[in-house]
Amino acid sequence: MITGATSGIGLACARKFAANGDKLILTGRNEQRLAEIKKELVGTEVLTLAFDVRDREKAKSCIANLPAAWQSIDVLVNNAGLALGLEPEFEGDLDDWETMIDTNIKGLLTMTRLVVPGMVERNSGHIINVGSVAGDAAYAGGNVYCATKAAVKALSDGLRIDVANTAIRVTNLKPGLVETNFSNIRFHGDSDRAANVYKGIQPLMGDDIADVAVYAANAPAHVQIAEVLILATHQASGSVIVRK
Repeated sequence: MITGATSGIGLACARKFAANGDKLILTGRNEQRLAEIKKELVGTEVLTLAFDVRDREKAKSCIANLPAAWQSIDVLVNNAGLALGLEPEFEGDLDDWETMIDTNIKGLLTMTRLVVPGMVERNSGHIINVGSVAGDAAYAGGNVYCATKAAVKALSDGLRIDVANTAIRVTNLKPGLVETNFSNIRFHGDSDRAANVYKGIQPLMGDDIADVAVYAANAPAHVQIAEVLILATHQASGSVIVRK
């Protein structure tokens, strides 16, 4: 199951796991886009679920009503997330903050709470949370977004402790600069401003992160890839980027 599968890292994960021969449950808010992706991914079984991870009741209903053949979820990729705004904390938009917290933290928790009990019952499973280098240290204007990704790290670490007596594995992926629609969303559709984020550097692509997710999911059963920081070559941290 991959949340936020209609674009960016989520879509790249869908394609990579499909190429690996895995059955896919893809979630996202855009039902039409999910249908298009399902048509694209020929050669593998795909079930699509259109809901927003912020909508707890809809998420509960979708998981509770999964067809019998789809109920045993082996891998949960908690990818749905976003950044909004780049203002100083004392000038930030309260609605933007609420959306980030509800999606990046509470949405991830909702999906974890709904899916992981089945993994515990089966003593098998893998949770892959898409965090960020932003969760390691704040950068200018990142404030609340950085805080949400720091929470993803803490929640990943806490879950790993909670399931240590089982065969379940927990991975936190921490990408740096990845060229997706991430910046376009952050700047509320300002494409020019978004394009500047990637100028002068060859950023990561969604496929680069998906490669790591597939590797972690297919590591030997006794190997737990707990945390991976993935940066572009000319990026040293969330705030140190050398542009040419």
